[in-house]
Amino acid sequence: MQEKSLAELADYVGGRVFGDANVMIKSASTLGRAEKGDISFLTNRKYAKQLRTTRASAVIAGKETTSTTVPLLIAEDPYYAFMQVMVLLHGHHKHKKVGISPHTSIADTAKIGADCHIHDFVTIADDAKIGDGCIIYPCVYVGQNVEIGNDTIIYPNSTIYDGCKIGNRVIINANASIGEDGFGYASHGGLHHKIPQIGTVIIEDDVEIGALCGIERGTLGDTVIGQGSKLGDLIAIGHGTKIGAHSLLVAQVGIAGSTTIGHHCIIGGQTGIVGHISVGNNVTIAAKSGVINNVPDDKVVLGAPAIEASQGRRAYGMIQNLPEMRQNIRILQSQIQRLALPSESDHEEKAEQ
Repeated sequence: MQEKSLAELADYVGGRVFGDANVMIKSASTLGRAEKGDISFLTNRKYAKQLRTTRASAVIAGKETTSTTVPLLIAEDPYYAFMQVMVLLHGHHKHKKVGISPHTSIADTAKIGADCHIHDFVTIADDAKIGDGCIIYPCVYVGQNVEIGNDTIIYPNSTIYDGCKIGNRVIINANASIGEDGFGYASHGGLHHKIPQIGTVIIEDDVEIGALCGIERGTLGDTVIGQGSKLGDLIAIGHGTKIGAHSLLVAQVGIAGSTTIGHHCIIGGQTGIVGHISVGNNVTIAAKSGVINNVPDDKVVLGAPAIEASQGRRAYGMIQNLPEMRQNIRILQSQIQRLALPSESDHEEKAEQ
């Protein structure tokens, strides 16, 4: 862990200091938990009042404020600046260099790049190719003809099925399954007959796959996870789905087969997306949504079925009023019926005539 002055941190992230530039920073924390020597950040206005009470030695913010005596590091993008400071002060997780364990099973025809570290009980099948600088943790299975790029990290108990292609600097977290058969069956005569899945999975550079994810190989074409995309835990990607570059999928998302997701999409947790539809670029889907139709570029949708956010907020906001509205409708219906029925005096008048 390094210790830096606030001036040094500001210079590192391309920001400027408002207050004491000589204060020393050795760690990072939240506004509420920070102590002396810590730097924190403010990106959400609802936490602004904590600037008055935080014990942090400095805070990264987007603009100056007189509502605090804490020195500020002013940055154009405070959260990105905080990330840079975190990396500088703490660095990323360091992986133990173990070389190639004698307890691995590596096929004679497999090719292992330079400076790889392969832990106990890893199995690497025939004709697999592992790039330089890869870290493969215990009990990982790498199937036949798998190709893995440079500097990729695969955590314990993950499985890479035959023929999958993994790019450079990919992170695959524990217990992920890459390239399992797609959920493809032909139902006939009351039975479900398995369809061979002859496609594969392609994971492009700089992708991160969360723990316990299942990514199915395509039936005919490939399942593709685009460059720089990040998948949270417990995500299921159906066969033949294509996810564009730099998209974020939060935990427990489920995407059925043959769906196309554009680039820079954000998909909230527990969202379900049906198969054979297209979601455009720069789309945001709120958590627990159910997407059953195509979504154009640049839309924000929510709900089940998912609709545009502006419309959805109004529609779902009315739900709590539905019982009262139902009662009012019944009252109105009763009043209308009474107005439509002839009165007793009308009957008497007609009888005299």
